[in-house]
Amino acid sequence: MIPPEPPQQQLQPPPPAPPNHVVTTIENLPAEGSGGGGSLSASSRAGVRQRIRKVLNREMLISVALGQVLSLLICGIGLTSKYLSEDFHANTPVFQSFLNYILLFLVYTTTLAVRQGEENLLAILRRRWWKYMILGLIDLEANYLVVKAYQYTTLTSIQLLDCFVIPVVILLSWFFLLIRYKAVHFIGIVVCILGMGCMAGADVLVGRHQGAGENKLVGDLLVLGGATLYGISNVWEEYIIRTLSRVEFLGMIGLFGAFFSGIQLAIMEHKELLKVPWDWQIGLLYVGFSACMFGLYSFMPVVIKKTSATSVNLSLLTADLYSLFCGLFLFHYKFSGLYLLSFFTILIGLVLYSSTSTYIAQDPRVYKQFRNPSGPVVDLPTTAQVEPSVTYTSLGQETEEEPHVRVA
Repeated sequence: MIPPEPPQQQLQPPPPAPPNHVVTTIENLPAEGSGGGGSLSASSRAGVRQRIRKVLNREMLISVALGQVLSLLICGIGLTSKYLSEDFHANTPVFQSFLNYILLFLVYTTTLAVRQGEENLLAILRRRWWKYMILGLIDLEANYLVVKAYQYTTLTSIQLLDCFVIPVVILLSWFFLLIRYKAVHFIGIVVCILGMGCMAGADVLVGRHQGAGENKLVGDLLVLGGATLYGISNVWEEYIIRTLSRVEFLGMIGLFGAFFSGIQLAIMEHKELLKVPWDWQIGLLYVGFSACMFGLYSFMPVVIKKTSATSVNLSLLTADLYSLFCGLFLFHYKFSGLYLLSFFTILIGLVLYSSTSTYIAQDPRVYKQFRNPSGPVVDLPTTAQVEPSVTYTSLGQETEEEPHVRVA
C-alpha cells in the first residue's frame, strides 16, 4: 500500500522589508488606479493630493508676495539715495550703511548680549567669531562696490550685470547647501532674466539717464564683484538662519558691520561727510533710508527661510521697476509699454519658479556642522538605512502645520 503523499507545504512569501518612508510630494504619490500596495485608499490619495495642491498654491502666492515686499523696501532705499546724491549732493554710501549697522547692533546685538547660555553673545563669539567677521566684511563691501559702480558705468550695465548674483546663488546653493533644482526652476529663472533685459532695452529706447560711463570697464567689474559678494552673503545667510537663528545672524552682522563700516567711514568718507549741508530735509532722508534698510535686513531672513536665497534674488528684480514707476511721478521719467511687459514677465518667471519645490540631496544632519564644528564626529551605523527625505526650500521647510503624507 502506497502511503498518501503528504500535502505540499505552500511556500510563504518572505516578510516584506521594513518600509523606507519618504515624505511624499504630488509627483511621487501613487496613482489612484495603480496597484502599489500602498496603505492609502484611492479616495484618501485623492484627498491628499487636493490638500497638497492647496498648500502649494498658498505657499506659492505667499512667497511671491513676500518677495515684492522686499522689492518695495529696496525701492525706498533707491529713492532716498537718489534724492541725497542728486538733490543735496550727499554722496555718503558708507555712512548710510553705517547707520543701518548701528540700528542692527542696537536691536539685535544687544538682544544677544542679554541672553543666557549658549545663545549669549560672548558664547557665540567664542565659537564662531571669525566666520561672522568675514561675513560682515563681505556684506559691507558688496553694498559699497555696487554703489561705487554708478560713478563709472551706465545704469543699463548695472541693471543687467547685477543679475550675475542669480547664477552665483544657484551654484553656491547647489554645492554648499546641496539644493537641487528641477527644469521648471531654470525656466522661471530664464524668464525673469528676460524680463530684466526687456527693462534695460526700454531704458535705452526712452533715453533714460544712463550715468557718466567714463570708465565702463571698471564700473562693470565693480558690479560683477558686488554681485558675487551679494551671492556669497545671501547663501551664507540662508545657511545660518536654517541652522541657527535669525537674531544671531542679524546681531553678528550688526556687530561686525558697524565695526568695519566705522573704520571705512573714518578712512575714506569723513571729508565727504563734512561737506553735507545738514538740514531737516537731509536728516529726514537719512532716517527714511535707514528705516528701509533696517526693514530690509530684518525681514529678508524671514523671507529666505520661507522660500530660498535664489527665490529672494529673483523677486528683487522688480525693485528697479517699482523705482521707475515712482520716478514717473517724482522725477518725470518717460514711460514705455515695455516697462509693464518687463514687470509682468518677471512676475511670470517668479510664479514658474515658485510653482514647485526644490529639495536637499543629502541628509540634513550635515547642517549641524556650522553649529558645532569642533565637536566629536559620530559615525553612523553601517547597517542602518538613512531615510531619504525631501525638504522644501523654495516653498519653505516642512512645518507641523503642513500635511505630511508617508507612503509605505
